[in-house]
Amino acid sequence: MADTGRPDGGPYDWYRRGLRLLADGHADAAATLLGHAATVEPSSRSVREALARAQYDAGQYRAAMESFALIIAVNPADDYAQFGLGLAASRAGDLEQAVEHLALAAAMRPDQHHYARALRGVRARRGAIGG
Repeated sequence: MADTGRPDGGPYDWYRRGLRLLADGHADAAATLLGHAATVEPSSRSVREALARAQYDAGQYRAAMESFALIIAVNPADDYAQFGLGLAASRAGDLEQAVEHLALAAAMRPDQHHYARALRGVRARRGAIGG
């Protein structure tokens, strides 16, 4: 770490190292590093998606929801971000929001069968609790 409180290197280095950490199963460390990259490059979709994935894998579901929502704010037709937001909302216990975003993702990409499978699962959970 440099004296500035930032890791050594620049945003691209942080992004690449963050992806490696995420692939190696170190989601918390990846989220920290990718968070630095997102602060410096807030409009980078790639950085924002990697951060959201790391946050999700680290169990930081509300933070992942916010990161996916930022992607959607720029491009509402981003099916992967809709799917990610839906999964994160489901894990955070917000089943209504989960259904909304998973349904959007499934409608946008009916060829992605895991989108529809996730939607069915969340709808079943919602039904089981009387929602």
